[in-house]
Amino acid sequence: MPLRLIQLCLFLMLSAAASFGQAKTLQVGITEVPPFVIKTEQGEWEGISIDLWRAIAREQQLEYEWVPLSFAELLSQVESGKIDVAVGALTMTADREAAFDFSHPFYQTGLSIGVPHTPKHGILQSLKALFSWEFLSVIVALGLLLFAVGVVLWVCERRANPEQFGGKASEGIGASFWWAAVTMTTVGYGDKAPVTLAGRLVALVWMFAGLIMVASFTAAITSSLTVSNLQYQIGGPQDLPGSTVATIPNTASARYLQDNHVVHRDYPSLTEAMQSVLDGTTDAVVYDRPLLQFRNQQLGDKRLDLVPAVFEQQLYALALPAGSKLREAISEEILRITESDEWRSIQAGYLEQAE
Repeated sequence: MPLRLIQLCLFLMLSAAASFGQAKTLQVGITEVPPFVIKTEQGEWEGISIDLWRAIAREQQLEYEWVPLSFAELLSQVESGKIDVAVGALTMTADREAAFDFSHPFYQTGLSIGVPHTPKHGILQSLKALFSWEFLSVIVALGLLLFAVGVVLWVCERRANPEQFGGKASEGIGASFWWAAVTMTTVGYGDKAPVTLAGRLVALVWMFAGLIMVASFTAAITSSLTVSNLQYQIGGPQDLPGSTVATIPNTASARYLQDNHVVHRDYPSLTEAMQSVLDGTTDAVVYDRPLLQFRNQQLGDKRLDLVPAVFEQQLYALALPAGSKLREAISEEILRITESDEWRSIQAGYLEQAE
């Protein structure tokens, strides 16, 4: 009997030791979301959140292993307790707080807007607009109209008024063309004037038509010079209604667009959402500022313009199953780390070039 009791005690001790050993290896869920979680070409993990967790684990002497998951799986598995902690760029929201626990926040940011790149408007852009096909087509049409009016006036005046509109056909039509041009612009020099009844009727009609032509021509010039500046007028969240906006489903940005009744399209990744803006499928993309900055940097010459305004404040934190005993210790480490020079160095290493 004592032998069996001893064996039972040994079995329980070994089982407890084995259980304790298993509990020490934490399952850390991650999903790729640069610059907070990045998978390198060598298959290694790095990023702001990754470096933060490594510092926490080092100080707390925690054993862990990475568990790569999709964003939806990350949320569901931390809620069910299949993973011990979720590391990434998780925004603290009331809905998520009801499903699982958050650590102390480690990063404060907000939503931002990306729009197609618009070159700065200057002299070169104005000159380029003057030689655009739209502007040149207006000039050609106006020239043909002046020529037609000149021919009609020449036919009416060439015999009765040879001193002003006579001579060879080319000379007479040229003089009539000149008269039509200066009359349309209301800067007529008085050097030429029709004397026949038909010619004066043509002149009278052309004077009134010239007022319309000048107004139309001025509008065409203004439109040609300013079209690039008027193309994109999204300067903040107040300008989003009426536009089609790209975003990622089940995120804070998608929730903001839904709550504000902004027409939006969901894309599986931020890269695809930003590409839709470049392709003209959507007018803008709305997402977390640092994530937009990092991805935008990777677009090189094709990068978007990020609107300076940041709205809808967001706090990033680590997520843990409800009631996790790790929460307090992890939060204490986050407070210590985020107040240190080490944390400022970590952020600068990933975000400095993306500004």
